[in-house]
Order: sequence, then structure tokens, then C-alpha cells
Amino acid sequence: MISPALPVASDTTPHTERTRDEKTSTEESITAWALAARAGDPRAVENFVRALQRDVRHYVTYLSHNPQAADDLAQDTFVRALGSLHRFEGRSSARTWLLSIARRAVIDSYRHASARPRLADTDDWQATAECAQECGLPGFDEGIVLTDLLEALPDERREAFVLTQIAGLPYAEAAELSDCPIGTVRSRVARARAWLIQSLHDAERGEPVSTAA
Repeated sequence: MISPALPVASDTTPHTERTRDEKTSTEESITAWALAARAGDPRAVENFVRALQRDVRHYVTYLSHNPQAADDLAQDTFVRALGSLHRFEGRSSARTWLLSIARRAVIDSYRHASARPRLADTDDWQATAECAQECGLPGFDEGIVLTDLLEALPDERREAFVLTQIAGLPYAEAAELSDCPIGTVRSRVARARAWLIQSLHDAERGEPVSTAA
């Protein structure tokens, strides 16, 4: 006699809740690696760098307006971070802490930059398109190069957009990093998204792109 099949248990946890829990778990792992790296664990150092290397490069690329300098700025960020791990106590997430160091690296690069003209950044379109596909905006998967559009955004709006939509920081942490209220970050992101969506639609129709207000 064949026994009746047992019912398969289904996961009834809402998708948004699972996603939030997974993200929290990832952030906790990254922070744990940073703390272990501070204690001298070489494997933790490797895991910490690998987990955040992509986000740091994306962030410094858009913040500096200079994809050619992104690798150097990312390397500078990690050199600074690894040299400062003894001061990291885990009060904020390791991602937020590291991106604050990346922000300082970009600011310092401006201060020490020479007066020579900045190189054109059109050769980094592949990395830009790769970043953009994660944002879920209409037209991002149509091969449109977004470097110029993002660069046209006001600095504060671009930073808020990159932190939350590309680097994936929660709004609260982006607000902490940018030293402004969370409502301000939400407003900046909303205005950046609205302008990018409209600009992408205009580009698809062959119309001139309006200036970001």
C-alpha cells in the first residue's frame, strides 16, 4: 500500500520580510568580518574587502565624476580602512563606516588634484550600465549610458541616489553618512529618480534632456 504523500511545507514569510532579513544578515556578517579583521584574522580581511569592493568602487566613481580614478580611490579607501580598523567598534555597520572613509578619500583627492583638465569618462560605460541595471528604472536595461545623466545631477542628489539605489544603504544610514535628516535623503532620492526616469524617456524618444533642477 502506498502511503499518502506528506504535504510539503511552504514558506509563508512575506517576500519583503525575507529580503529584509537576508539583507540584515549580510550586513551583520560584513560587520563581524570587520571586527574579526581588527583582531588580526587574515581570512576576515579578505572576506570584508571582497564583500564591499564593488560598492566602494561604484560609490567613488559617481561621487568623484571620474571613473578613471575609481580603482585608485577604492584602493586608497581600503588602505585607509585597514589602517583604521583598530578604531572600528561596530557602533555603525561596517558598510556605512567604510563608505564614510571612501567619501573622505574622494574629498581629499579633490584637494590634491592638479589643475589639469579631467579626462573624459566615456570609456567606462560598461561599468556604468552594469550599475544602472540594478536600479530598476525604466530604460536602464536598454544599453543607455548613464554616466552623463548621473553627473548632471546636483552633488547632494547624486550622492543620495548612489548611496541608496546603487550601494544599497538604508535611508537612515545614508542620512548618517551625509550628515542630514532622513527626510532630506528621501526627498533627494525621489527628485533624482524622477529626473532620471524623465531623462531616460526623453533619450529614448530622441528628445533633448532637460537640465536637472
